[in-house]
Amino acid sequence: MNPVRRVALALVFLTTLLFAQGPTRFHPGFNLFSKDQDMQLGKESAEQVRKQMVIVKDPFLNQYVNEVGKRLVSSQEAQASGFPFTFEVVADSSINAFALPGGPMFIHTGLLKAVDNEAQLAGVMGHEMSHVILRHGTNQASKAQLIQLPAALASQMGGENGSMLGKLTQLGVGLGANSVLLKFSRTAESQADLTGSHLMAEGGYDPKEMARFFQKLSEQAGAGGNGLQFLSDHPNPNNRQHAIEQEAQRLPHKTYGYQTGDFQHMKQVVAGIKEPPPPKPKEQAPQQ
Repeated sequence: MNPVRRVALALVFLTTLLFAQGPTRFHPGFNLFSKDQDMQLGKESAEQVRKQMVIVKDPFLNQYVNEVGKRLVSSQEAQASGFPFTFEVVADSSINAFALPGGPMFIHTGLLKAVDNEAQLAGVMGHEMSHVILRHGTNQASKAQLIQLPAALASQMGGENGSMLGKLTQLGVGLGANSVLLKFSRTAESQADLTGSHLMAEGGYDPKEMARFFQKLSEQAGAGGNGLQFLSDHPNPNNRQHAIEQEAQRLPHKTYGYQTGDFQHMKQVVAGIKEPPPPKPKEQAPQQ
């Protein structure tokens, strides 16, 4: 057989095998929390976030992110999770977004200013939603506090006074720096990337735009730019962009290109938002 023809047939076989395997599916791992406790923890944590960050009240911006969010929430995996996702914009210049257990998500104005198209925004939002769907935050908390956590959760279920977040903060599971609820492993990041690509595709957004945006952030971070914040909170798995592009090939073929039609107006509105300056790093006490 002609060598060129042999290679071509091999490529056809590998492509057929890739599609036959279908999308990569993940399931939530070990967890001491119930799904109701995820939602309670997320509700209490969201109240704390609203006190600590500047919530953007602009009706258009909030309507816009909710329209994008609704497309993602309509996906099979988001619906199966049963979590009531919500979406709010916060005035913060860093390129970032985060979702709390149970579904509350906060999108930084810095992210809205950084994305090149609506699909890239949907990619980051889908990634964050996937952390919630796969219950990564409470999974990590369960593993970190395997001994003390059952008693704290049992007392909460028994109706004892005090918030769940307050009890967990005493165990070191809060929303402070390096919180296990929001700092994920590279494995969790990979799972959120691939599951997020599913949410995007079902919502009509090209999953490859997630890979393109993460590549952009990697390049910015490498040049000392402002992509560093997202990557510091979301450690970069090996071959991240390639893995997302491969997963996109596993998904059922469909035509992408959904747009709300409001992306350019969003860009104009968010450009007028003035974010508060980032907090100054605390000075270390001089050594004696």
